[in-house]
Amino acid sequence: MTSVRGQHLVPASLVLGLAGFVTWLSFTQEPADAFLFPRLISVFFLSLAVWNFARAALGLAKVGAGISNATLRNILPGLAVMLVYVFFAARGLGFYVASTLAFLVLYTLYDPTPIREMRGWLMRISITLGFMTVIYALFVLLLKVQTPRGLFF
Repeated sequence: MTSVRGQHLVPASLVLGLAGFVTWLSFTQEPADAFLFPRLISVFFLSLAVWNFARAALGLAKVGAGISNATLRNILPGLAVMLVYVFFAARGLGFYVASTLAFLVLYTLYDPTPIREMRGWLMRISITLGFMTVIYALFVLLLKVQTPRGLFF
């Protein structure tokens, strides 16, 4: 095995193992109704992981240049917001409140519209509220699953 193929095969194997584990968990947990959406998503991601593993094993994966410092600087603020959301905000504030705040902060961080412009804030807030309405409708009305509970919801 060439080192280039190994560079792709090792992470592809790890991702495949993780996807398989998450899929297995979603099919073995009770109550089954609460895991309908995770089952659908995990099977989809397991399929992508199998495809990625096959490409890596066959040597079809392209060699990348890695992440540049500029790209890393662009990613880090969003990563920090998501880590705070996952480990603290969602549990403390509730799923919907924390998700609304995280989405608004992420949108504000990456929106090229100047922060001082009122029209930009109206767009950010309206798109955030629209997105969260879709998320609420998807989970509660369409899938009829309970989202994680917290302080407010």
